[in-house]
Amino acid sequence: MSIPFTKVQGIGNDFILIDALGSNSHFLNRDWTMITPKICDRHFGIGADGILIAADSNNADAHMVIVNADGSYSDMCGNGIRCFVKYLIERADFKPKNRNITVETGSGIVQVEIHMSGSIVDSVRVAMEPVVLDPETIPVLNAQSSPDIHHTLQINNTTYDLACIGMGNPHAVLFIDMPIDDFPLTDIGPIVETHPDFPNKTNFEVANIVSPHHIKMRVWERGVGVTLACGSGACAVLVAARLRGLSDKQATVSLPGGDLKMQWDGTNNKSEPVYMSGPAQLSFTGMLPIPDTE
Repeated sequence: MSIPFTKVQGIGNDFILIDALGSNSHFLNRDWTMITPKICDRHFGIGADGILIAADSNNADAHMVIVNADGSYSDMCGNGIRCFVKYLIERADFKPKNRNITVETGSGIVQVEIHMSGSIVDSVRVAMEPVVLDPETIPVLNAQSSPDIHHTLQINNTTYDLACIGMGNPHAVLFIDMPIDDFPLTDIGPIVETHPDFPNKTNFEVANIVSPHHIKMRVWERGVGVTLACGSGACAVLVAARLRGLSDKQATVSLPGGDLKMQWDGTNNKSEPVYMSGPAQLSFTGMLPIPDTE
């Protein structure tokens, strides 16, 4: 059988979106754990950082299912949700009652604000929550404080001082003084991702504070590897920077794929969502052949 798909991207973080809404709900029954690594392969498949499946929801306007490129499921994806909402409005003929819609994810219901230009979605502002600071909930083992914003790991005779933040998925943030492109992310990233202190594995971000209003970062995504952008990672970086007194509550986070506008009014004693604004693009459509024996 063949399934229609839409290729989408948010500042270079790209996905294959499958519409399983309404009469297409049977698409959810495919074995996406096995299928996803094949179609996300950039040499032998379509190529993507993961897939997004649009499904019906009894609790929100729609349900977003996220599968990483390695076939593992993820609870939240900041860039993915912006692409997801743009697809709903522009291609799935979804008619929001106002500028706000809700999306069900593995980490809960997410509030999304849409900015339109006629029938086109110009930008999407996402209330990313919950911000998780409790080490047991993230989860991270051998926590050295709560919040665990100075978690030390010894890797290859070097001590790394990490800030552990949950954004519906686990993140470990390392602030560095060197240019972010000089950090050996492809070497250290997989070691941090699979370190025993992170029982569910972790995303790993390296960040450089340019000013209190500007942060540069790169990311090693759990289950994917190096990507051009990670929305939840940008949120984790801002939260970590704020908790360490390195950033203002509003900052631009620059990633290799582009910039995100971020705001967090919370503290370690005050729970607030991180507001993330950025673009999304629908790149192209096609048909995805999937053997019936999958």
